[in-house]
Amino acid sequence: MAYATINPFTEEQLKVFPNTTPADIETALAKGHAAFQTWKNTPIAQRTRILQNAADILRANLDEYAKLLTVEMGKLFAEAQAETELSAAIFEYYALNAERLLAAEILPVASLKEGRAKIVFEPQGIILAIEPWNFPYYQVARIIAPQLAAGNTVILKHASNVPQSAALMDKLMRDAGLPEGGFQNLYPTHEQLNTVIADPRVRGVALTGSEGAGAKVASEAGLALKKCTMELGGSDAMVVLADADLEKSVKWAVFGRHWNAGQVCVSAKRMIVEDGIYDSFVERYRKGVAALRMGDPMDPNTTLAPLSSRGAVEGLKQQVADAVAHGAKAEEIPLEMPNKGCFFRPVLLSELDENNPARLWEFFGPVTMLFRARDAEHAIEIANDSPYGLGGSIFTADEERGAELARQIDTGMVYINHPTMVKADLPFGGVKRSGFGRELLGLGLKEFVNTKLIDIVGLDDPF
Repeated sequence: MAYATINPFTEEQLKVFPNTTPADIETALAKGHAAFQTWKNTPIAQRTRILQNAADILRANLDEYAKLLTVEMGKLFAEAQAETELSAAIFEYYALNAERLLAAEILPVASLKEGRAKIVFEPQGIILAIEPWNFPYYQVARIIAPQLAAGNTVILKHASNVPQSAALMDKLMRDAGLPEGGFQNLYPTHEQLNTVIADPRVRGVALTGSEGAGAKVASEAGLALKKCTMELGGSDAMVVLADADLEKSVKWAVFGRHWNAGQVCVSAKRMIVEDGIYDSFVERYRKGVAALRMGDPMDPNTTLAPLSSRGAVEGLKQQVADAVAHGAKAEEIPLEMPNKGCFFRPVLLSELDENNPARLWEFFGPVTMLFRARDAEHAIEIANDSPYGLGGSIFTADEERGAELARQIDTGMVYINHPTMVKADLPFGGVKRSGFGRELLGLGLKEFVNTKLIDIVGLDDPF
């Protein structure tokens, strides 16, 4: 596995990093374990002060951090700025809330004879974080902020195409004052990763990535009897009911599918529209997509960034071809495309019947699947016809009805009148093949702690 920065806009290789050696792996594990012995006893207020420092550093150097995201994975500069700010907000959320969220819970007792019982939340050791390239800072922040706040230490294995972003997050935490070994970035091979997972000093594994990667890592964690969380793929449904505001729904649909060049697990990948407005929706949506502009992601006029790599482009092309081979209709939107860079013209896929396997796939890029629904109930049926269950949205003028229908969608998150979004103060996670476990808020904070019961019982009390 080669860790290298290749600019998706110029396709120029800028920097290569050697794989971590076996000796480096052992050193990192030893440092992480040694740091844990001190860090777990460090007052929460002191831990969270370091998280606030990290937030302050990100904000003070926002453009510098953002530019690296654009260079490494092609993200629009404005989106890179937003991701940097979101990461800062996550650090700050735990700086402000971790002590409250980790406070012991006093359990009610049925009688005075039952004693005094409480639940405390204790850190466990090193947590291995395996993260993807599409949000190089955010994905890391949403695991290390809560785990460091909880008193765990963290080792990071980031995606091979964002090695500089990974190294910069390592530097960020050192600059913020985190003790040596508290957070470490490594460039391991797959075989070395299995060694790390199996090591008894590692107490949990958090992965965000593809379904295939999740299955492999979860298998290794299971063999080692380690708890893991899996934030995997998604094929989010955007349900548009007949009473929805058509103009605003289309605007959100275009954004929801094409931000970060469509390389988002919670992109609005499947547009499910009630029959009465389907044709009008598609016509307006087509015009909205046609108004996007490809170009240099550093140019503020660019609204559709390149994909992360040449391999991503070729893989998406093959998926579309396979969908068409199974009977789908593909309409390529003829945007003017630069003569360089890993660009992919948006595609609208329709006529995906029940026999077409593509309706169950995740298209990680600007490919939209369009479905015509007879009514709201049929729309929910289509939405649930997916192996994924990450996020989704319902657009309707009747918010209460939308919330009722949201209860019928089998996903971890549903938004009314907005595409699935990510914020520092909202939980994140899915069901089915989108994985298990939750990140952010108190849910993410307590994924890798020991929820311990302490019960003080009188010597003479009955059993």
